[in-house]
Amino acid sequence: MNLRHILFSLLFVSFNALGQVRYIDYPSPFHPTIGTAGMVVSQNQASSDLGVKILNMGGNAVDAAVAVGFSLAITLPRAGNIGGGGFMLVYLSDEQKTIAVDFRSSAPQNISEDDFLFLKDNYDQRRYGYKASGVPGTVAGLLQTHDRYGKLPLKKILQPVILQASKGIRVSYDLNQAIGSAHQISLDEESKKIYLQNESPVTEHTLMKRPDLAWTLGEIAKKGEDAFYKGSIAKKIVKAMQQNGGYISKEDLEGYKPRFAEPIETTYRNHKVLAHPPPAGGAAVLLEGLNILENFKTDEMGPNSASFLHLFVEALQRGHMDRSRYMGDPKFYDVPIEKIISKERGSSLAKKIDYEKATPPERLNPDSLFQEGENTTHYSIIDKDGNVVSNTYTLGYSFGSGVTIPGTGILLDNQMNNFAYQHGNPEVIDRSASIGNKFEPGKRPMSTMTPIIVFDKNNQLKLITGSPGGALIPAAVLRVVTGVIDFNLNLGEATMLPRLHKDWPYKNLRLEKGFSNDTLKILQSYGHELEESKTMGSTQSILISSKGKEGFADLRRPNAGVAIQID
Repeated sequence: MNLRHILFSLLFVSFNALGQVRYIDYPSPFHPTIGTAGMVVSQNQASSDLGVKILNMGGNAVDAAVAVGFSLAITLPRAGNIGGGGFMLVYLSDEQKTIAVDFRSSAPQNISEDDFLFLKDNYDQRRYGYKASGVPGTVAGLLQTHDRYGKLPLKKILQPVILQASKGIRVSYDLNQAIGSAHQISLDEESKKIYLQNESPVTEHTLMKRPDLAWTLGEIAKKGEDAFYKGSIAKKIVKAMQQNGGYISKEDLEGYKPRFAEPIETTYRNHKVLAHPPPAGGAAVLLEGLNILENFKTDEMGPNSASFLHLFVEALQRGHMDRSRYMGDPKFYDVPIEKIISKERGSSLAKKIDYEKATPPERLNPDSLFQEGENTTHYSIIDKDGNVVSNTYTLGYSFGSGVTIPGTGILLDNQMNNFAYQHGNPEVIDRSASIGNKFEPGKRPMSTMTPIIVFDKNNQLKLITGSPGGALIPAAVLRVVTGVIDFNLNLGEATMLPRLHKDWPYKNLRLEKGFSNDTLKILQSYGHELEESKTMGSTQSILISSKGKEGFADLRRPNAGVAIQID
């Protein structure tokens, strides 16, 4: 080979190598899915795919949200639901308007003082079984939102969901383990028929068909929400309640109405953050936390630096303090939400934070903690026209009350457990004594669900996110928001930052694995009592960037996924 050939070969290899380096030089191991049209991000890939199918049929984000909401009751039955409730934000691109939809479960109306005392003194009875269930709001919330803002006929939207229920799903390892950890399933004969085989959880890879759920969805497709609240499904619910000592009556179902309202908001470093108003108390924690953090130059710190993490949990703790003191159903209690999320409040609280010293919870004037279930789920949707749905809904605990209404496949929630049953007890100084969340018939309990939508300084859509996780939700969402805005991380990086949580009035600072030993030692030197935690939350997010629409499904829980519409 002559010299000219050798030089040519070397140049070819060099240019090729440079090209390869440029092509594969990814700055991060976490890669969002990029799309240019519609996108669905949920805690189950099959449900995300079904949502995009609705978009491809000509549906908008609301149509897809209805399909995904009902589909998750099949694919993620521990949290996705028909018999629960939640909070949703809907953004209408043409009108540049955001609507908050409250479809939180409510307490039945016919609960007497004796019933209340029974629930107060019987912890398991208000967590498991027929007495634990609130009046479900999911069907009314999804369908009335669809009536107002959807495009496709309901029958067309529900057809693929009904088919999914009829054909069934393969039981994943995650679902098998979730069933095994929910002992309340074994207390209900109807639930046992669906989720157990020979008294053990349905085995992995088993085909789980849901004919009763397919019937329920078929009734809703034909008759709308009336089927659930007044018709054939309502009759089955009322009959089961009467036979098993439950509280939900015919009148409760007929009287349930979702609430449509304006979102609450704050600004954060030239961004506008919209969240759901009370009784979605997690939103108050998030917005107050942002208002506190805005007083510090966090961009000069690292996202995993002890200095930033200290400020993060100090802000979070103060947000939870105000949630515990003041949050409740605004139809029953005058929630001072504007004061809680004001810049003045944020500034005042920020001034009392020591840069190198943890604040003892007793210094924050504490107000018993009811145990919120962590098995909520969230999904985010955007369509090709820029309409958005950010929806978080729940059964409470994993598999809720454990009760399945015979003949329907519907699992009921256990939201009766979320009231403050110790209200008025001077010896109790935590959330179970909250004046705003005391039990009252017809009331909707406080929640930490936190669906949000963020806009940039030009009022352009920036971020859609939310998470399950009970009291951990605000921490998970706040971590993503600050990761994106303060530290300019891509959505995958912001999602996979190790998370931390400090509630009130607890002293312990809970942390996921992933923080350096040096950081942990510094946090301890500040006075934080550290506790290693399991993973926190499962954010399902969409970021609008110069690349297009970036979707990222949190890796903390299996089977979540992003689906994109091909334009």
